[in-house]
Amino acid sequence: MADSAELQHVRGVWERMKGNSPIYDFLLSNATIVSATKGTITANLLLEKNHVNSRGTIHGAVSAAIVDWSGGLAIATHGLDKTGASIDIHVTYIGGAQIGETIEVEATANKVGRSVAFTTIRIYKLVDGKPGPMVATASHTKYIQQANAVKQ
Repeated sequence: MADSAELQHVRGVWERMKGNSPIYDFLLSNATIVSATKGTITANLLLEKNHVNSRGTIHGAVSAAIVDWSGGLAIATHGLDKTGASIDIHVTYIGGAQIGETIEVEATANKVGRSVAFTTIRIYKLVDGKPGPMVATASHTKYIQQANAVKQ
């Protein structure tokens, strides 16, 4: 089955981001975008040493960076090449994940307007390849400029 247009577009946006964001390069270089449809993306990330705190579990700042990144990519599924600047990020930390575990990120763009977009994100631990215990939930609001929409 061929990749959807949204998946191809989002993967392209992510490829263009690489090398331009030192924090994303440090934290998310091994992130894989698994699927995308208009308004949603799913990504996986194998947790490594640079993702954890002194207790060996995913660092809260890493979760917040994942929210910023994945919320932007969910917005990109609406044909945008640039995904704006964060206005507000709210993360609720529910559980942990450790080095060697894979997390799955589900990001949804709930509304993409002319200047503001609203997203929700869920981060799970993967267990036997399926979403298991919840790690975090989040809401993320971004300022966007619709002028950068890709003509399709």
